[in-house]
Amino acid sequence: MRSIRPQHGFLLIALVAIGYLQTRLWVGDGSFAHVAALQAQLDTRFEENERKRTRNRLLKAEIIDLREGLDAVEEKARADFGLIKEGETFLLLVGQ
Repeated sequence: MRSIRPQHGFLLIALVAIGYLQTRLWVGDGSFAHVAALQAQLDTRFEENERKRTRNRLLKAEIIDLREGLDAVEEKARADFGLIKEGETFLLLVGQ
């Protein structure tokens, strides 16, 4: 029966450790794939948040405009409801 020499024992332990570290590097939590997936989710959330910030700025500007002037109310009524002023003539141009 052969006994394991200390050098072989160290080599075996080193190989097992390297194998474990490689597995952790490529598979499971904290792996490259996991980090890449989390980064993709983060990028998506940042883009979504930026779209929402832009929309909120536009809505806030519209609210301020509606509170401060009748011009915005008139424009909104014309665009949304097709309203016209007294004495105006409405023309509908149909393109080909």
